[in-house]
Amino acid sequence: MRVHIATDHAGLELSDYLVKHLTAKGYEMVNHGPKAYDAEDDYPAFCINAAKAVVADQRAGVDALGIVLGGSGNGEQIAANKVEGIRAALAWNLDTAKLAREHNNANVIAVGGRQHTVEEAAELIEAFLAEPFSEAERHVRRIGKIATYETTGEVID
Repeated sequence: MRVHIATDHAGLELSDYLVKHLTAKGYEMVNHGPKAYDAEDDYPAFCINAAKAVVADQRAGVDALGIVLGGSGNGEQIAANKVEGIRAALAWNLDTAKLAREHNNANVIAVGGRQHTVEEAAELIEAFLAEPFSEAERHVRRIGKIATYETTGEVID
């Protein structure tokens, strides 16, 4: 699986760890930045570029997911969710990480680097990457309604 990763300065240490850790576990890691610590960096471009790459890969039939990191993960999740086709979920425990994939078919996980130890964050992300989408009809239907709104602006009851 290809995994696109992006962060801001607050998640840089975690990002560097995850690139090495997940590469060792067999994931193909693509780092969208930043490359160096800058307390004044602006995360939206990094996260949007990672999200765009996830969508491009998935549309090309590549098995791909994404990770966005920050101090809280909130801003990074918001930025990623602005990309059409992205369902980014903020995970703060194992249940939210797994359910993001199982019920929502999330294709990007957001994690707050200042909210977890490196080991805790890695456990959340590994759980997310390993969890399959359930394919349950109700979840497919709900995701379809979100996608319809995203692409047409139509709200379906």
